[in-house]
Amino acid sequence: MDTMNHRITLAERPVGAVAERCFARDDVPVVSPGAGEVLVEVAWLSIDPTIRGWMAYDFYLPAIEIGAPIRSVGLGTVVESNNDAYPVGATVLGMAGWQQCAVLGAGIQVVRDGVSPEAALSIFGITGITAYFGLLDVGRPSAGETVLVSGAAGATGSVVGQIARIKGCRAVGLAGSTEKCAWLTDELGFDAAINYKTEDVRRAIREACPDGVDVFFDNVGGDILEASIGNLALHGRIVLCGAISQYNDTTSRPGPSNLTLLIGKRGRMEGFIVLDYMHRAGEAIGHLSDWVRDGTLTYRTDVVDDLDNAPAAFNRLFTGANTGKVMVRL
Repeated sequence: MDTMNHRITLAERPVGAVAERCFARDDVPVVSPGAGEVLVEVAWLSIDPTIRGWMAYDFYLPAIEIGAPIRSVGLGTVVESNNDAYPVGATVLGMAGWQQCAVLGAGIQVVRDGVSPEAALSIFGITGITAYFGLLDVGRPSAGETVLVSGAAGATGSVVGQIARIKGCRAVGLAGSTEKCAWLTDELGFDAAINYKTEDVRRAIREACPDGVDVFFDNVGGDILEASIGNLALHGRIVLCGAISQYNDTTSRPGPSNLTLLIGKRGRMEGFIVLDYMHRAGEAIGHLSDWVRDGTLTYRTDVVDDLDNAPAAFNRLFTGANTGKVMVRL
């Protein structure tokens, strides 16, 4: 292993779209692990929308410090260990950040033999766990209900719709291209897909969900959230997972103008953070593994090579260029 650690750090806090000047690249000496810590040679990085929040402000975790590596989950091999639970040679997950080598001391997970890095960082990682608990614990769908998902061709949304189908619900997805909509219906088994870029979203939701939306799993926010509230069924539930359409806004948008509809609909809108469910991760992974094994659940990854391309990979999330889970292979 090299004695120098190549990193991508936060150079300045973004305002609006994340520009290249927000990132800096440097090489620093590799640091040895302390008591109870391990040194990991990072091989893969998970690229997630939440990084945008961490770059700018305290967003359920403290903001990334200027000059620190961009925070993200990473997967790699333990090359030096002061913790018997994680021996040299073990493949682990942790908050490694955008760097070739990371010292980890907490929140480490061992990746089981036979699980690929792509699966570990997507369907069996934060993505799958978020979809599982967000839909089933927060949304609480029942068989026969209609589940609407925004950002449905993304990493989390694509899994949410499939879990809804597995649980006997109608799954309707919103995506940004004809190709993505076809993927949802033809390969993932969604009952319907709406192209929010070319269709009248309010009307399309009403037509695809004639009895109303029982559960809306929202990854996007903004106008699509408002349109979904307008089509909510009686006792409908809205799961607030993300609002990627607004993360790069430079001024605050007005909130949905129709929140009072929740009163008459007896609706519920609830945000959640997957960290609150990590103590139950094994439950989610067990069910997700069964569904992948029997072919009822599938996933797609969007892999970009080379650490220096991590900023470009990150911005794929905001341009809609990706289908499935974005990750970087170092």
